[in-house]
Amino acid sequence: MLRTLRRAYWSRARQFQSLKDALVGGEPAFRKVVLGDHLGRRAAIVPVAGETAARADLAVAWLLRAQDATDDGGVSYGYFPTGPAGGWQLSYPETTGYIMTSLLAYGRRAGRPELVERVARMAHWEADVQMPSGAVQGGMLASAERQAPAAFNTGMVLDGFVSLLETRLDARISAAATAAADFLTGDLNGAGLFTTNGAFVSQDDIKLYNVLCAWALYRFGALTGTEAYRAAALRAAEGALRFQAANGWFAENCLTLPERPLTHTIGYTLQGLLEVAALAGREDILDAVERGFAPLAAVIEPNGYLAGRFDAGWRPAASWSCLTGSAQLAIVGYRLAALGRGEQHAAAADRLLGFLKAVQRRDSGNAAIDGALAGSYPIFGGYMTAGYPNWATKYLLDALMLEAERKGIDLAAAARPEPVTS
Repeated sequence: MLRTLRRAYWSRARQFQSLKDALVGGEPAFRKVVLGDHLGRRAAIVPVAGETAARADLAVAWLLRAQDATDDGGVSYGYFPTGPAGGWQLSYPETTGYIMTSLLAYGRRAGRPELVERVARMAHWEADVQMPSGAVQGGMLASAERQAPAAFNTGMVLDGFVSLLETRLDARISAAATAAADFLTGDLNGAGLFTTNGAFVSQDDIKLYNVLCAWALYRFGALTGTEAYRAAALRAAEGALRFQAANGWFAENCLTLPERPLTHTIGYTLQGLLEVAALAGREDILDAVERGFAPLAAVIEPNGYLAGRFDAGWRPAASWSCLTGSAQLAIVGYRLAALGRGEQHAAAADRLLGFLKAVQRRDSGNAAIDGALAGSYPIFGGYMTAGYPNWATKYLLDALMLEAERKGIDLAAAARPEPVTS
């Protein structure tokens, strides 16, 4: 209890300081965003129907700007305008990994083959900074002597490696992917849990959302014909199921507050289980995903707003929305419907995505904001406070692509190639 109160105190203190920085001499476009979010009412947000191709194009353009903001080929952690280190942040290995998958998928659907080279730059940078063990470091890019391994980050980079290898042969990336998969397989304990949580999350023994690594591990096993990787992925999925309560809620499933998990980490767990179940033909695991999704779908507000944390009784436990989590849950809803689990799941996804489109920035006047999705709504909420983490926009893009697939929307209609530079 004391640890929880201490975390809450310091989180509030950081929020207050960031708010002060934004309002007093801050970047003008961001100050306008802050005032609009915090002086308005969430119920007044009007969800956006349609605009799917245009919104996806904006998201991709922002992700490419986030890559261009670094000098190493990785994708910036995000744009955080406040504080002494305000602006674009250093490259972030973890999320650069799964951004590769999103950009390749968008490139195929929108006729953007040049994105493969963008992704190849990301992948080779990831191989450059991969640890000798095959693990990927936690946190933003650090020097070799300061790196600390994290199973989750390793799985997210493996995801990107697999996606590139499905697109074209690359011996170096194949070797890097094998090293990552071997690290993950060795990190899995007898209970089916990944054990190396890293230094950038609370030091609880179990982080259930690590099960998302199982999806990448299963995919790599299928790609290479390695049964050991697929078997390890299934052990991880089965291990996670043991933490699900009868009402669908998962214990030990948060970055910082397992008694009140973020929709972000709930989304990670549900997506990991869903995709392993789909690949392995495990209807029992899909049943568990439905049990974990339905209580959240039931409390989405009419305009698509969803609280950012939930307790064990599925009661909202935050006064703000974790926009990343809402995007991830929209993905789960669309995928459940695509797998024949009911049209009500897609309807819930539509509501979530309508709200996210409405709060995606388009015309702030700051190119570091336009196209991006913030961490929280309002922007000084408790997740990724006062900034635009790259993974929020990545998951928005993924949800938009699934909506387009479901509704037969041509993403190429709004897609624009990169300008040619010398």
